[in-house]
Amino acid sequence: MTAPSVEGVLALFERWGVDPYDEEISQLDHALQTAALAVEAGASDELVAAALLHDVGHLLDLEAGGGGRDGAALDAAHESAGARYLAGLFPAAVSAPVALHVRAKRYRCAVDPAYAASLSEGSKRSLVRQGGPLSPHEATTFAAHPGAAAAVALRGWDDRGKVEGLVVAPLSHYRDVLERVSLHRKG
Repeated sequence: MTAPSVEGVLALFERWGVDPYDEEISQLDHALQTAALAVEAGASDELVAAALLHDVGHLLDLEAGGGGRDGAALDAAHESAGARYLAGLFPAAVSAPVALHVRAKRYRCAVDPAYAASLSEGSKRSLVRQGGPLSPHEATTFAAHPGAAAAVALRGWDDRGKVEGLVVAPLSHYRDVLERVSLHRKG
């Protein structure tokens, strides 16, 4: 399945965004907080879009009748599913950080023990399902990847975008950003 349009992607968030994220906030709140952190950091429109959409694979799983929080015992490779879904609608500058954001967590855990210790309980649990920290060879290979820096930046915002009750811009605020970076821009 590929994203049909920006409207289709937004509709997916509207249908499934209320589902609980692995923390105490909803999928949508996590996406909006992650995007707000990217905006605050002065990220490009493409990276802001990636921040907003990084966990779209979880919503696709819900749409397909998958588990949600109760089905979280298995890692469904949401990053790969999400990147594939987005790739037909958005450039690689959006889909690649989505594809790499889990690997970025595994990388950061491999090279920075303080980072690993700072992960939320939900991220610590998912790290185990995702294969744990990268091996030294895998970490070196990841660091050399052209998209590593963007994925690591996204990962940092992802880790911090889990604040219960934080007020940020609504989903509609990002419609123009998504339209600007879409491969199917209007006009």
